[in-house]
Amino acid sequence: MNPLSETFATFAKAAGPLKGVTILDLTRVVAGPYCAMLLADMGATVIKIENPSDPDLTREFPPLSRTSAEPLSGFFAQFNRNKMAICLDLKKPEGKATFLEMVRKADIVIENFRPGTMDKLGLGYSVLREVNPAIIFTAISGFGQHGPNSSRPAFDSSAQASGGLWSMNGTVEEPMRVGTVLGDLSAALYAAIGTLGALREAERSGQGQMVDVSQQDAIVSLTENALVTYTETGKVTVPEGNGHPFVRPYGRYACKDGFVFFGAYTDKFWREACRVFGDDAMASDPEVSTMAQRFDAEVYQRKVKPAVERWLSAYTKAELEAMTGDRFPLSPIKSIDEVVADPHLRERDMVIPVDYQGARFDVFGNPVKLSGGTLERDAYAPGVGEHNASVYREWLGLSAAQYDELVRLGVV
Repeated sequence: MNPLSETFATFAKAAGPLKGVTILDLTRVVAGPYCAMLLADMGATVIKIENPSDPDLTREFPPLSRTSAEPLSGFFAQFNRNKMAICLDLKKPEGKATFLEMVRKADIVIENFRPGTMDKLGLGYSVLREVNPAIIFTAISGFGQHGPNSSRPAFDSSAQASGGLWSMNGTVEEPMRVGTVLGDLSAALYAAIGTLGALREAERSGQGQMVDVSQQDAIVSLTENALVTYTETGKVTVPEGNGHPFVRPYGRYACKDGFVFFGAYTDKFWREACRVFGDDAMASDPEVSTMAQRFDAEVYQRKVKPAVERWLSAYTKAELEAMTGDRFPLSPIKSIDEVVADPHLRERDMVIPVDYQGARFDVFGNPVKLSGGTLERDAYAPGVGEHNASVYREWLGLSAAQYDELVRLGVV
């Protein structure tokens, strides 16, 4: 048993800039749980609320622990660390009433149901703000809380498809989705930012608000210059493969044992690259002396690309990384095993252990590094309903008889 699960007071004594902030986390899968986890890493007391008969389905997602007899999920542990966990059936009258009592004492509610679900439960924002005017209601969904598509079901790929990113990634012959759930992850990041902004306002004025984050909106905001290029010029962005639409050399190139990203396209970086690789002829060639000349498609194919390919093919990824240092942008294209072994990432706590009911998983850390520290190191992910008694009895203040009745009714 995690020592922090013994009492609510012990758990809530965590440090961090969000110490004292209580979040009711109704979310499932990735976008919502990741948002709440980021805030938990900064010290918020996050109470994950799951239906007792239908908990977060990612508790069964791979990878499962190699050392535990129970099917414990590393996926779940990664996105739900530093949280308390309780059970509550919001469809039952007693569950709704209990949740509203929790809202009275909480600062933030985060949910990622399809729009309208909380209203159907009788627990929409209009109801919650009557109970607690300062409550922040963060809603993450595929298409947002309003608009003609708001009620449509969505997954990450729905956002990548409808937000334009899918059409821009891959090659012209075969557009591809980005190989991670970028719609979920980016929505989580924007939701965390919006929640913190709303929290600042609630602390100042005593008035909460709804934070409405759409996965599709999040993806649109990641399309860089595609939108403004179209609205200004009528040009539709198409996949560039590993190249770049307006700078060269900039992309993937082969080396002895794999591939690297080479990005020495500015005049300064180009001169440095010529020095590093001892190519005096290219350094003095007037045909490739400016960035504009090197971008010219014919000059690039005839002179620049062959030179870069010749330079890089003579070395391994590690040799190239050591040679170039901080002189110009060059990065090995690393597989995930190489990423996990990266001493730089290790030093920055981007590979950290999380305990989950006796299993231990190495997961990614928090990319937000505060000088005062965050709480992801040696974190813990909770079991289903692990903190029922401490939350309901100690924090909410239910009597033993009241709590036992909720248990008898199957509400918790």
